[in-house]
Amino acid sequence: MLQQVAVTNLNPFIDLTIMTPIKTHSKTGSVSINATGQTRNAKMDTDRTAKLEFGVQMTCDSCVNAVRTALEGVQGVKSVKIDLVKEEVLVESVLTSQEVQALIEGTGRRAVLKGMGGVEKDLGVAVAMMSGAGPVQGVVRFLQVTENRCLIDGTIDGLEPGAHGLHVHELGDLTKDCLSCGEHFNPFGKHHGAPEDLERHVGDLGNIMADSDGRSSFRFEDPQLKVWDIIGRSLVVDAGEDDLGRGSHPLSKQNGNSGERLACGIIARSASLFQNTKQICACDGVTIWEERDRPLAGMGRSKTDTPAANL
Repeated sequence: MLQQVAVTNLNPFIDLTIMTPIKTHSKTGSVSINATGQTRNAKMDTDRTAKLEFGVQMTCDSCVNAVRTALEGVQGVKSVKIDLVKEEVLVESVLTSQEVQALIEGTGRRAVLKGMGGVEKDLGVAVAMMSGAGPVQGVVRFLQVTENRCLIDGTIDGLEPGAHGLHVHELGDLTKDCLSCGEHFNPFGKHHGAPEDLERHVGDLGNIMADSDGRSSFRFEDPQLKVWDIIGRSLVVDAGEDDLGRGSHPLSKQNGNSGERLACGIIARSASLFQNTKQICACDGVTIWEERDRPLAGMGRSKTDTPAANL
C-alpha cells in the first residue's frame, strides 16, 4: 500500500527521474482513434519551448564537448548552456525532459533533472511521482507558462500498448492506493469531456499513448489546469482509453469509462530553475548521482546501512 505524504515538504534533492533504464523513443502522439476510425482526442504536442536544468557528471572539457555535441543540432533543441564547474547543463527545447536526458546520457554520463522553467517568468512548477500496485511507474511535471496555459511533461512506463486516460483527481490521499484519490478534479460541477471541450472537468487531460514497449512519453499544454490549484491533489493513469464523454456507457459523462486506476501520485510543489542547489543530502550522504539507484527511505537508502541505535 502506498503511504500518504506531506506534499508541501517534497525534498528538492530527490531525483524524480523514472527508475528504469533509459530507452530512446520518438515522441508518441496523443491522438486516439476509436473502432469507427473517429478521432477521439485532438490534444497535440506543444511547440512552446521550456528550459530544463540538468545536473550532469562532467569532469573535463572533453565531457563538455561530448554533451554539447549530443545536444546541439538536434531538431527541437533551441539552445544549450554548460557550466563545467557547477556540472550543470541548461537546455531550451520543445522535446520532453526524458528525450533530452536520454541524449545527455547517451554520452555515457549520468544526468539528473534538477529544475524546469519557462522562457518568461515562471508561475509555478509541480511534479507527481506515479506508482501503483503493478509495474506502472512514471514522473509527470507541470509548468505554468502563462495564466491560462499549463505545460505537462511526463513519461510513464509499464503500460499496456495503446491509449490510457490521464486525470487530475480531487484528493491527494493514497491511504488506499489510487482508490482514495477521489473523483476527477471538477470545481465547476461540469460533465466529463475532452481537453479541448469547454464542458469538461478541470482534471480531464484526455489520453496518453503507450508504445509497444509500454512507455508513454508526452508533452502538451492544457488551457484550464492551474498549478496552484492542483498542488496537494493527485494524478491518476487508467487502464483503458478515455472516451472523452462521447460514449454510450453510463460512466462516460462521469469519468470517460477508462477503467481501473493503474498508478497515481500526489502532485507536489517542485523546483524551478536554479532553485535546487543540493549535490549531496546531509541527512544520509547520498549524492544526486546515487539517488536514482536507491529507495527514497528505509533499508538500502544510506551509504552504509548501519543499523539504527536501539534507544
